[in-house]
Amino acid sequence: MHVLHDAPLAPLTTFRLGGPATRLVTATTDAEVVEAVREADASGTPLLVIGGGSNLVIADEGFAGTALRIATEGFELRGTELELAAGEVWTDAVARTVEAGLAGVECLAGIPGSAGATPIQNVGAYGQEVASTITEVIAYDRVAGETVTLDNAACAFSYRHSRFKADPARYVVLRVRFALEDADGMSAPVRYAEVARALGAEAGERVALATARETVLKLRSGKGMVLDPEDHDTWSAGSFFTNPILTEAGYADFLSRVHDRLGPDTEAPAYPAGDGHIKTSAAWLIDKAGFTKGYGTGPARISTKHTLALTNRGSATTADLLALAREVVAGVHDAFGVVLVNEPVTVGVSL
Repeated sequence: MHVLHDAPLAPLTTFRLGGPATRLVTATTDAEVVEAVREADASGTPLLVIGGGSNLVIADEGFAGTALRIATEGFELRGTELELAAGEVWTDAVARTVEAGLAGVECLAGIPGSAGATPIQNVGAYGQEVASTITEVIAYDRVAGETVTLDNAACAFSYRHSRFKADPARYVVLRVRFALEDADGMSAPVRYAEVARALGAEAGERVALATARETVLKLRSGKGMVLDPEDHDTWSAGSFFTNPILTEAGYADFLSRVHDRLGPDTEAPAYPAGDGHIKTSAAWLIDKAGFTKGYGTGPARISTKHTLALTNRGSATTADLLALAREVVAGVHDAFGVVLVNEPVTVGVSL
């Protein structure tokens, strides 16, 4: 293990924000990860687990405890079964599955972060989510003090949520196993309308795997959602807010506000979300509440490419970012009565 004291954390996050950690441990094997976690737990030291840093908002004051950076490596294919070490770079792993001719995660290309973070958030985009392909998650259970294997059902996946996110202090993900599909070099059926349009395909149609991946990367790049050190629109956590899921009654109230504000003929986004719930678009809400692309005058602003991304223009602080986020949350609530929920994990701060 590599250990640093009073170590800066901002360079380990895609926001490039946050103060130092009292102690930073970098672990390159599962055994080192477990050792570092056990040591922190035994001494009562607060622990912050960092993978790719693409979903973290860390306080300007930093983290008073041990930050554990998981830098494990491991990509193993057995037929259509894939096992990834938690520290594997997710977008690189997706590229390798496409090269291997296996379908199931090709539309998750370009998503920053590590493989170990994907089950925590139930990462998804463009009609795919990892819950559809994950078979097992191997994790260290800090309560039981042992390494455990959780099958798909035990992970309790739902929209951008999981058992791991519901109980963040309990599990540290070590490895993730996926069941992919050999469809003779073709993608999984295309389910997202924007991707289908870009491909010139029909919903449910399959296309060449490489074409699907390249199309998604172009769509993401156009929204500033592919990391680029030279582009401040990518100094973000991607989508900062999850798409709201409303009850049917809640959606009716929301639609009434939409018609009052924008006119009786205005159609608001609505997607079935199961069990009498309807999902609407956070990006649409933000834009229609008056927070358009590029909104802001300070060092933290809405991306010039996508209203869902809050960005560090190079000199922002976490305080600047949170001030902008709170302004957006308040504005959307005032306009439409909907409360936006942040997707990134906050450390030492909250909205």
